[in-house]
Amino acid sequence: MYLEELTIPITKLQGIGPSLGKDLNRLGIHTIADLLLHLPRGYEDRSKLIPLISIFSQGGKGFVNTIACVEAHEYFWFGSQKTLKILIRDSTASAELVCYGRNFLARKYPPGIQARVAGIFTYQYKRIQSSTFELDDPNHPSEDFSSILPIYPLSGRLSQRILRKILRNGYSKYGRNLKDELPESFQTTHSLLPISEALRAIHFPKSLEEPDKGRRSLAFRELFSFQIEMIRRGLERKVAIRPPRKLPVTLRDQAIVRLPFSLTEDQRKSLIEIDLDIEGPSPMARLLQGDVGSGKTLVAFLAALRFAEGGIQTAFMAPTELLARQHAENAAKVLEPLGVRLAFYSGKIPLRNRKPLLQAVSRGEVDIIIGTHALFSEEVRFANLGFVVIDEQHRFGVDQRKKLAAKGIHPDILLMSATPIPRTLALSVFGDLEVSELKSLPPGRRPVETHLARIGNEEKVYAWVERELQKGHQAYFVYPLIEGDGDLKDAETMYQHLQSSIFPKFRVGLIHARLSEEEQRSTMEAFVKNQIQVLVATSIVEVGVDVPNATCMVIEHAERFGLSALHQLRGRVGRGNAQSYAFLVYDPNLTDLAKERLKVLKETTDGFRIAEEDLRLRGPGDMVGVRQSGLLDFSIAQLPQDMELMVEARKEALKVLAEDPGLLRPEHGGLRFILDLRFKDSGSGVAP
Repeated sequence: MYLEELTIPITKLQGIGPSLGKDLNRLGIHTIADLLLHLPRGYEDRSKLIPLISIFSQGGKGFVNTIACVEAHEYFWFGSQKTLKILIRDSTASAELVCYGRNFLARKYPPGIQARVAGIFTYQYKRIQSSTFELDDPNHPSEDFSSILPIYPLSGRLSQRILRKILRNGYSKYGRNLKDELPESFQTTHSLLPISEALRAIHFPKSLEEPDKGRRSLAFRELFSFQIEMIRRGLERKVAIRPPRKLPVTLRDQAIVRLPFSLTEDQRKSLIEIDLDIEGPSPMARLLQGDVGSGKTLVAFLAALRFAEGGIQTAFMAPTELLARQHAENAAKVLEPLGVRLAFYSGKIPLRNRKPLLQAVSRGEVDIIIGTHALFSEEVRFANLGFVVIDEQHRFGVDQRKKLAAKGIHPDILLMSATPIPRTLALSVFGDLEVSELKSLPPGRRPVETHLARIGNEEKVYAWVERELQKGHQAYFVYPLIEGDGDLKDAETMYQHLQSSIFPKFRVGLIHARLSEEEQRSTMEAFVKNQIQVLVATSIVEVGVDVPNATCMVIEHAERFGLSALHQLRGRVGRGNAQSYAFLVYDPNLTDLAKERLKVLKETTDGFRIAEEDLRLRGPGDMVGVRQSGLLDFSIAQLPQDMELMVEARKEALKVLAEDPGLLRPEHGGLRFILDLRFKDSGSGVAP
């Protein structure tokens, strides 16, 4: 039997009743496979004796594993609170075992008996003591006191001892003889343990090195399967062969000539890459990623012009109505003078206007429709949808993107993200997509100056902001909470404070997720028109409209935000020609990790470098674009620690499938079928 076939309910394992089953379920353990993949959070090395005296070299608190003699019993408190204290001594020192709720130990461990004791001991009140200890049964010694013990996440009434026993039973009955998907030669090439041995090394290690070998062996299998699926997606897309086509470029060339600035080199390069996709034999699936303000939207508009001129429709989707409206307004400035027919659509379009608009789209009388998620609703039908652009793609689910694409016949798809993902990770996570990057900013843009300020020095920040306001500029103030919890500043309280005490001469606005969409829209529109000079907000403004006149971004409690989020918020300013500033106001009691994050923000405005640092410091699970992709919920693998393993798995998956891409067709089944075919009668077990 293979591991993934172990869907036997955990309650079928001997000794697990409904109550224990519920505790296991809370840990996500529902089947035998879940049990075997419930990994320890650490290990306790009991293979060596560690005497009582050692806690002094451990700073007064540490793990002890020793053979001790029971010298006496004492009790403290009275009545129902009466508590046993066992006095012990090993060859190096004396200690006290405080037995809360365990007075029965007095019968089992009378004075004079010797036993193995293990636990966390501390030195306090001039004595060594422990209340978190285990005593071995002197009549039936356990291997637990002479081996390396796994320490598992627990739930309910589960104890380490009970969970270890359950795992021992589960492994003995089901894990010991598991079949391996990967042939022996493949395992040897990549230094992998057989799957049964990998599970043994993780749960019952014979050395402290074994768990890492076991985990790596399982992680490689998981990443290899993941990469096979990524390659499958890419090849399935390429199966949709279409005749060669050459869409016209006249309108696009005219638009570029009319621009008041030159395209950056990165924009030109991205357009060339998109052109090759458009003219290729398979539908485009490309991720266009770049810093805030790098000109992704313009690239998408210019690409859409080729489709419009060729009589093919474009759907352009944005995550919020505010952002979609801004895209529509910008598109009107660039595209309508060229005769392109534009439309805007959202769920808030009045019914009397909605019907004629949808009819025009269905008859092909609209070239480009820009809107929100309402675009993938059933009522929106296209005459000839051939190009789909999705802005801030991580804010949409995979199913939503597929729904929109399904409205055309194998349309070209361009996903855009203003949160750069390191290229290595992007190619591994979005392995079914091609990737284009915009790293350079348009001419005239100045890097945002970033300053750090400790809480308590805000007055200097406020004074700086006021000078900018007096010049006619605007400012954002961002807070981690909508309402306060006593420890942190919050948007609602600070809105009142900034309005009444700090900037009484200027108009202050407030925007956060609890306000109605109409309130959010009207407030933001007032800020765009400079009717509001100071906008107080939460991270809701991380993705928002362009306000070129805003030159100050103040983020209070900056340590509470992730690195990518801070960079995104900072990107709300610096969108005009005036010098802009970001002020990161932080709690002086910072962790080392928080200090490192803020230091990165101060040193660079390069979103790609920041993304690399974010990956290094926090891992991809916290990275915008990766987290929402839903692709990295691995059971075993951990990124970025396993990034090299991810790359190795991808290379190997490409090798294995290079000779016969047809193996990836859906009718050929899963990974095991592919591998069975690929490695059958193969000498080396790896593709040349």
